Amino acid sequence: MTLVFDGHNDALGRLWCASKDPIADFAKPIGHINTPHAQAGGLGGGFFAMYSPQKRAPFDFSAFSVGDLDIPLPPMLDEGKALIAAMGQAGIAHQLEQAGHIDICTDAETLARSFVSDRLACVLHLEGADCIGPDLLALETLYALGMRSLGLVWSRPTIFGHGVPFRHESDGDTGPGLTEDGRRLVARCLELGLIIDTSHLTLKGFWDVAEAGAAMVATHSNACAVANNARNLTDAQLAAIRDTNGMVGLNFATVFLSDTGWRTGKAGIEDCLRQLDHMILVAGEDHVGLGSDFDGAPLPDGIAHAGELPHLIEGMRQHGYGDALIAKLTHENWLDFLDRQLG
Repeated sequence: MTLVFDGHNDALGRLWCASKDPIADFAKPIGHINTPHAQAGGLGGGFFAMYSPQKRAPFDFSAFSVGDLDIPLPPMLDEGKALIAAMGQAGIAHQLEQAGHIDICTDAETLARSFVSDRLACVLHLEGADCIGPDLLALETLYALGMRSLGLVWSRPTIFGHGVPFRHESDGDTGPGLTEDGRRLVARCLELGLIIDTSHLTLKGFWDVAEAGAAMVATHSNACAVANNARNLTDAQLAAIRDTNGMVGLNFATVFLSDTGWRTGKAGIEDCLRQLDHMILVAGEDHVGLGSDFDGAPLPDGIAHAGELPHLIEGMRQHGYGDALIAKLTHENWLDFLDRQLG
């Protein structure tokens, strides 16, 4: 079975919001990612996001099922409220590690070993720096807890920058770039060796991160040329990812895969392949991987959860991708990038 390393999932957020016993539930086929689905689908690891929702409630994807939705940016989230969510999800990750389900990987050697073990290799990721204040002290705490990847924003503003709205027929040029606090946060992330994820960030913010000298990463974003959406990337952004030896991960969310997916909430594996074709064309086959958004988005037909990842891999094969390219897309590119970043 082909192993997969995935650039983004929201399993920790799902467990924190919806589970009374998250450790026991992760051992059951509940949600998109869990131990049995991972084992069935060949999922060896990925970026596990810590995400702060507006309210602590089960994730509801029904908002994405209406035609031509245009969801405005929610207001800035209270720092203390966001910190409670992030710390709770970090705690769940450490409990999952103690229970033998995952390894929290902070270096390349641990990641490589965990990826081929019975435990999921977990790179802890903060999706939106809402919980970090201008003193950056929470950043240091989360780093000490094992976080090695940070997204400056989700699709809402923080004191560091602005997220893009969920909007179609638009690229990510929807708001300003990084604030002065945002530039300080990026500088400190680079000092710590943290991966800086530009998914959800405005176009201007993306170029501000590039100007700081980071390897450009969009863990779960697609191509505007295939589906012109504010959450997707322009060809210039994809080229910057290639030129800085960065990575982009294919987002499985139906609404970002195609125009039809946006209008209907429905998409299929062929839409994933159309996105991959273009991302490979522009970013290069060494800089494209998967970034499913499992447990955080509506999924295409044929990939109901991580246990069905082999359906996508078979689709790649039938589409004409050879074994070497499939290996790159499913795990080698992410692992090579993380080997460079984590050391």
